[in-house]
Amino acid sequence: MSENQNLLAEQRRALILDEVRRRGGVRVNELTRKLGVSDMTIRRDLDALARQGVLEKVHGGAVPVVEASTHEPGFEAKSGLELNAKEDIARTAASLVAPGTAIALSGGTTTYALAHHLLDVPDLTVVTNSVRVADVFHSAQRTSGRRQGAATVVLTGGVRTPSDSLVGPVADQAIDALHFDVLFLGVHGISAEAGLSTPNLAEAETNRRLVHSARRVIVVADHTKWGTVGLSSFATLEQVDTLVTDAGLPAEARGEIAEHLRRLVVTGEPDEPGPGPGEQDEHGESIGQAENAGSTADI
Repeated sequence: MSENQNLLAEQRRALILDEVRRRGGVRVNELTRKLGVSDMTIRRDLDALARQGVLEKVHGGAVPVVEASTHEPGFEAKSGLELNAKEDIARTAASLVAPGTAIALSGGTTTYALAHHLLDVPDLTVVTNSVRVADVFHSAQRTSGRRQGAATVVLTGGVRTPSDSLVGPVADQAIDALHFDVLFLGVHGISAEAGLSTPNLAEAETNRRLVHSARRVIVVADHTKWGTVGLSSFATLEQVDTLVTDAGLPAEARGEIAEHLRRLVVTGEPDEPGPGPGEQDEHGESIGQAENAGSTADI
């Protein structure tokens, strides 16, 4: 695969991690042939991924980390993973947001990426329990000043988790008093059996409140989240209106999702015929505003 020789380290490591997860393990010499780089480069990549806690080095190669259902990676550890997929998902999800609506953004690195794409959508009211998401909007206002149409941001209180989300009774009470047009929800894990799940019990309860307060629920999750199950489930797939994910989602997973969700949006694939820019679906959700956003399947 000579085209991989000039990949950035970040892209190369994402390919390595996908290969390890897909095959259950891989050898250094296989990776050097596949990616067209030296043994030393591959070993440095494996060292970096091992420090992030996403794989385990073994003699001659690497294997996936078997995580306990209670394991909760920190924001920094997750922020370096699947960057291209998260950016594509964020861009596509932002095209689903209509000006002047009330939206909620949960904690997570994908919703953090999404927040950056919402800065130019006028007259939004944004409710979030993510310190990182709130800071995206506040930093933009500090840099450029308060402009007409800038988002109004409501940050819930609560106890901070390793992923920089605010959870607990204070957050839950604030969310219970609010109603959102759309909730954009990042997840630790998603599966047909367990639904949406997280390793943090308090975060699970706060996420339940977010889902309950939303008219529409859109999950933003890259393909690596499929099949992951955390300690506590907080929503079924039937409670999700739309899943926005990337093209790495396997065909068999798409088939399972089709049995539960009405709409699947896959980024990075050819567009399918559908509503034109600015049109809305039957629920009033804005769709079709971004070019090459990906394929959309109503299911």
